[in-house]
Amino acid sequence: MIRFAFLAAPALLAGCVTTTAETDEPVRVGAEGLCDATEAQAMLGMTATAEVGAQLLESTGAKTLRWAPPRSAMTMDFRPDRLTVTYDDDMTIDRISCG
Repeated sequence: MIRFAFLAAPALLAGCVTTTAETDEPVRVGAEGLCDATEAQAMLGMTATAEVGAQLLESTGAKTLRWAPPRSAMTMDFRPDRLTVTYDDDMTIDRISCG
């Protein structure tokens, strides 16, 4: 039964992604809230504030924002709809990533 699950998984996951005719780039179908931190990299070096957090959520399309203070433990679970923003002791943003 477990072998069947491993064999069926690629076929099931293939239905989640399609490509556009013009560019052949993957496009997620029905996947609202997926995070894309590409544009948000311009905000590196800014001060971590609630207003900046709101701007980051808007620019990335993420559903949730996780602030990562210095020297804090973070879970390693991956969530495609979450934005993680790391900052230093001076509240300066030094990393913006999805997951």
